[in-house]
Parts: sequence; structure tokens; C-alpha cells
Amino acid sequence: MPIYEYRCQDCNSEFEALVLNQEEPCCPQCSSKKVNRKMSTFSHKSDGGDFSSSQGSSCSGCTSTNCSTCH
Repeated sequence: MPIYEYRCQDCNSEFEALVLNQEEPCCPQCSSKKVNRKMSTFSHKSDGGDFSSSQGSSCSGCTSTNCSTCH
């Protein structure tokens, strides 16, 4: 069950909502249905082990094979 991040167009409140069956949530602050889904990101922390990839760099525009050198 996906949890999405939203921003209300009326009161500018940001909130998360569990969305089932493509339903559109309403703002918990002002009850407006005028909400925009935000671009959600995620992060992952490695345990520090070596990671090798046969595809080279995973960074776009980077030629390094070691992401610790990217800035």
C-alpha cells in the first residue's frame, strides 16, 4: 500500500497519505481536495561493504567508478 506525499494548493500544508485504489486524498488541515502529489525520494545506507557493478558508474554524468569521489 503506497504512502504518498502531498501539498495542499489552498493552505500550502504538506502531508502524507495512504492511497488505496487511486483515490485522491483531501488536506487534513483545511479539507481541500486541491492537492498535488510531491515527488518522493528515498535513501539507502550501505553497511560499508564493497559494491561492484558491471555497468560502471551509477551516477549520471560521472565517469568515476567509486561514488565516494562524487560531489
